[in-house]
Amino acid sequence: MAATGYGAYEGYLRYTANEDASIDDQSKPTRAATVEVASVEMRTLSQTVEAVGTSRAKQSVEIVPETDGRIVELAITPGARAAKGAVLVRLDDTIARADLVEAEARLTEREQALSRITQLRRTNAVSVATLEEATARLAEARAQLDRARQRLAERTILAPFDGVVGLAEVDEGARVSAGTVITRLDDLSEVEVEFALPETLFAQIETGQTVTARSAAFPGQSFNGRIAAVDSRIDPVSRAFRARAVIPNPDGTLPSGMFMSLDLTISQAEHLVVPEEAIIFQAAQTYVFGLDGDTAHRIGVKTGARRDGMVAVLDGLEAGTQVVVRGLHRVRDGGKVKVLKDEDRNAQDEQGS
Repeated sequence: MAATGYGAYEGYLRYTANEDASIDDQSKPTRAATVEVASVEMRTLSQTVEAVGTSRAKQSVEIVPETDGRIVELAITPGARAAKGAVLVRLDDTIARADLVEAEARLTEREQALSRITQLRRTNAVSVATLEEATARLAEARAQLDRARQRLAERTILAPFDGVVGLAEVDEGARVSAGTVITRLDDLSEVEVEFALPETLFAQIETGQTVTARSAAFPGQSFNGRIAAVDSRIDPVSRAFRARAVIPNPDGTLPSGMFMSLDLTISQAEHLVVPEEAIIFQAAQTYVFGLDGDTAHRIGVKTGARRDGMVAVLDGLEAGTQVVVRGLHRVRDGGKVKVLKDEDRNAQDEQGS
């Protein structure tokens, strides 16, 4: 009997002690969570695709002679610009000039012969056949003159367009044959970059879309261009299609044959964005903690594309709203928060270091 009474008394003491402790806990003020915040802002987000390709000149030709001969002038400075019509190579033209003089003399002779025969024909001193033969010989002489002029012109090679001259493959004084490559001429005012994309993007790629190109040879530098052409066929083996971008190159910075990486902008749109750290995913819910003064409130959001550490918010927030980005594990809906100022953050960083 005494033992039963003692046990009941002990139980009473423990119950009252726990009740007093819970009252004391409730009476203590809740400590504000220290957080860092960021403002919801409007930014332009781009949907991009990466690709690789090789640059090539807008126009490129091999400078070759159309006839055999010895080079007497080689007006080539590698890397220099050559205007359209500028002389690049001259072959020995001594014989060609002599042939031209001979053809001109022959033409003069036959013109005079036709003139005499025409006068004689008026008096029936010569037959019609003789007049016709003289006319034919004159036409033959004119053709021979044109041929001689063309052969002389072939001894001089001119630049077919404005461009940059490459390395010379032969030296002055060398004898070359028709078709021998002497040098190359590239029009680098623009460069083309051809690249392949998967067929899943075929409907999204069109001419005029912007492209940003980069090369390891120019670290930190980018070159902007546009898509100039899209192939109409998809490779049945690789399931890819080709596209061609044109990049302005007025200073000739980019050479032909350079490997380049490309960022193709498919679309651009304005969106409200927040840092990725502010987004909380819990089960089927996506939300952030927005601030109303020093109180945090849970706000459900609908998110979109992610770019460079930012997330597009399609619904749930307005521009200028402050959201919690750090210290989220201490934040509760309706709870008090203390925003960490820049000077406080710098002080913490110094202490940590």
